[in-house]
Amino acid sequence: MKILYAVQATGNGHIARATQVLPYLQRYGKVDVFLSGANSQLQGDLPCRYRSAGVSLFYNSGGGLRYGKIARQLNPARLWKEIKALPVADYDLVINDFEPITALACALKKVKSVQFGHQASFQSKRVPRPEKKDLTGELLLRYYARASAYVGLHFEQYDRFIFEPVIKKEIRQAKPGDRGYVSVYLPAFAEAILYRMFSKMPSIRFEVFSKETKREHYADNIRFLPVHQQCFNESVIHAGGVITGAGFETPAEMLYLGKRLLCIPIRGQYEQYCNAAALERLGVEVIEAPGDDFANRIERWLSTAAPVRREYEQHISSVLQYLVENYPQQAIGLEELYPELQLC
Repeated sequence: MKILYAVQATGNGHIARATQVLPYLQRYGKVDVFLSGANSQLQGDLPCRYRSAGVSLFYNSGGGLRYGKIARQLNPARLWKEIKALPVADYDLVINDFEPITALACALKKVKSVQFGHQASFQSKRVPRPEKKDLTGELLLRYYARASAYVGLHFEQYDRFIFEPVIKKEIRQAKPGDRGYVSVYLPAFAEAILYRMFSKMPSIRFEVFSKETKREHYADNIRFLPVHQQCFNESVIHAGGVITGAGFETPAEMLYLGKRLLCIPIRGQYEQYCNAAALERLGVEVIEAPGDDFANRIERWLSTAAPVRREYEQHISSVLQYLVENYPQQAIGLEELYPELQLC
């Protein structure tokens, strides 16, 4: 079997998951990887057959999206050329991890594909949303990388095509402890702002991972570290608490480890608001945006919040077995799940 695995490289979560999934996927045949996007800090060991700058998200220094930079990077002529050139028809199975070029190439050439990953779960209306829904955000989640079938991952199995998170081996085999510091990964904030946020709590030690940090260094009560998967794993495994965005992979791993967790959604990123709503239902502390009372809230969280633990037993191999065996003959399509949507 020839398999095309298209991975979105906007952020680190997709690459981290793909690195874990790939060895299991290779049991089914030859896998070519298409990596699309330009702002992940993880290099990964993915054997890329195709590479594209794709469509990436960029952040300002204060925890939000840089809409101007996102718009300026768009190059319709380049994207159209890549869509036409991508040989999706040469593959027996096309797996799309929320990657738009592959989705459009499949639509153009009438090739079936399956969207696999966290974003696929939002095709279900049963997945938690914030009280105030955003129409643009909903449309992006549904149509940004359309597929003919969907296999989703989420914090809970909200629907029958949604599976529990893929927890990587290093986390599954870890023996978590508490060495008295808090691990921080907030990629939408600049290092200088992170310093201002956390230096106001001198009695608490922080290990802060920043995309701007090139070499490890200390500033008062803060240890700044470059973004590196192994180093980050070691930090969170032994942390007394973890502060991060409301993404998917990192919060899921912290729930598996039973860590005290606090999430700050990236401002303007609707998917993170949805994740925050799901996490709050599980009992996780969520701060919409750091304000004047940020230090007090962090100190109160550390002293009063109970860790939330989830027993995620789903193994990568069983998820992929479900995906492969149901595709394409019995695709897990939205027409079957929600006939009233009348999607094609």
